[in-house]
This record gives sequence, C-alpha cells and structure tokens, in this order.
Amino acid sequence: MATSKSLNQEQRSTRNNVQNNTGNADNNQQSNTVKNPDEWTTGDEEMTGAQRSYLKTLSDEAGEEMDDSLTKAEASKRIDELQHQTGRGLDAEK
Repeated sequence: MATSKSLNQEQRSTRNNVQNNTGNADNNQQSNTVKNPDEWTTGDEEMTGAQRSYLKTLSDEAGEEMDDSLTKAEASKRIDELQHQTGRGLDAEK
C-alpha cells in the first residue's frame, strides 16, 4: 500500500501532467503547479486513476462519501478541500 508521502507525490505528478498538457504557452507568467483547475483544457475529462485513489483515501479519512463521477478539475478541487479538512498533504505544499 502506498504511503501518504507517495500518494501526495502521485497526486502532484498527476496535476503536473494534466497541467502540462493544457497547451499553456504562457509558462513564464504562471507556474503549472498553481494553474487554476477551471482553466485546464482537459479538466472536463474523467478523473485519473491517481486522483481516484487519493480521493478515496482522503474521503475515507474524512469520513465522507466519495463522488466517483468527478472530472479531473472537480477531483483536484475536492482533493484540496479534503486535504485542508484532514490536514493530509498540507506539509508537502509549504
């Protein structure tokens, strides 16, 4: 089973991959790691396997039901919400 550290790395990697595939040519003004999920060109696609796995972990830890129908962008936002709720993954962002 993956540790929380490897899950956080997997989630960040997924976000970076999604963001790098958005065709954003203006990388000098805004880093891909902070791009708003609402601006992702692939944000309306089905969430990735890594997002699904991490979202399941966070949902279980928060005692909340997981919505399996989220898009990539929605899953990213929900992961952020659950990280703040649970405190998981916040140290890695500092």
